[in-house]
Amino acid sequence: MALPAHSSARAPSVRLPALRHFGPNWYALVMGTSIVSSSGAALPVHVPGLYTVCTAVWALAVLALIAVAVARAGHWLYHSDQARAHLLDPAVAPFYGCLAMGLMAVGNSTLTVGRSVIGQGAALAADSVLWTAGTVIGLACTVVVPYLMVVRHRIGPDGASAVWLLAVVPPMVSAALGAPLIPHLPAGAWRETLLLGCYGMFGMSLLATLLILPLLVGRLVVYGPLPLALTPSLFLVLGPVGQATTAVNQLADAAQGTVRPEYAAGFGAFALVFGVPMLGFAMLWLVLAGALVVRALRHGMTFSMGWWAFTFPVGTCVTGAEGLARHTGLAAYTWLAVALYVLLAVAWLVAAVCSVRGLFSGALLAAPLAAQPETGRTT
Repeated sequence: MALPAHSSARAPSVRLPALRHFGPNWYALVMGTSIVSSSGAALPVHVPGLYTVCTAVWALAVLALIAVAVARAGHWLYHSDQARAHLLDPAVAPFYGCLAMGLMAVGNSTLTVGRSVIGQGAALAADSVLWTAGTVIGLACTVVVPYLMVVRHRIGPDGASAVWLLAVVPPMVSAALGAPLIPHLPAGAWRETLLLGCYGMFGMSLLATLLILPLLVGRLVVYGPLPLALTPSLFLVLGPVGQATTAVNQLADAAQGTVRPEYAAGFGAFALVFGVPMLGFAMLWLVLAGALVVRALRHGMTFSMGWWAFTFPVGTCVTGAEGLARHTGLAAYTWLAVALYVLLAVAWLVAAVCSVRGLFSGALLAAPLAAQPETGRTT
């Protein structure tokens, strides 16, 4: 017998059709907004009124996290078939890492900026919960998504993508943003366990990134530029590189008083020996990716949610430069952090305005169009 029109079996596709294509990539909006707040508050220069602006942006990040989480819950509830299809799509599945990073980014900005609004105790509790939840989800994503890529996804020889990094970066974010929580633990084994655990996650994510980057560079060299709509994804490479620089500097700070002095000194030296060349590579990639984005704009690239790749990854370079400025005392890193933050702020404003416009027009909630391939190598 046919089901009646009002049957609950038909409700998911009727009640909330606008959510059908609301994917996990929307958490990139949360990540980008959060890091504007936290990195701005940590700038090594005093800018009148900046902290107040960062506090307002933190509040926006919290609201964005709540809104996106509710919408994603509705997506799973009313469009579970599409949600499962996302997991089996190699272009979408890595974005589940954005959920983990969004949670941790909001937690960190709450501890660094939101504490002036809700108090130190509440901020610490919120960051602890969000960091723990984000770490668990991120570790699961780091295993599940690569597993699906091996056994379920079908990827062509030219299919290597910077989006893959989103699945393996969350442990690096856990390492960097777990460091500020270490001093709040009881002295002794608790602090040392979290410190070394963060270094373990740092290594996990770094080595996974080093496996993916050669595939991406090989794809670019052999097959040429990415399709126009995917070109902003090249900025995702800055995420693990900048976050790794941030992590070693944050963990070097946390090592003071946590491990024996000689080990703490070693971690401090590693922060410079590792962080300086990593940030140097980040600047090289920033210029290269920026040139390819300018090329794509000249060839007709239009706004998409992929433009949020210009925010969080650049923000990790800001925090990496801030860490090196703190540990070296060099003005060069201070002004590099300021310049990168200006770039971040501009990118965030553009992405936020275009996203609001696209959301109200319905363009960002429509079914995604297939990326148009390049017709050949052009200038």
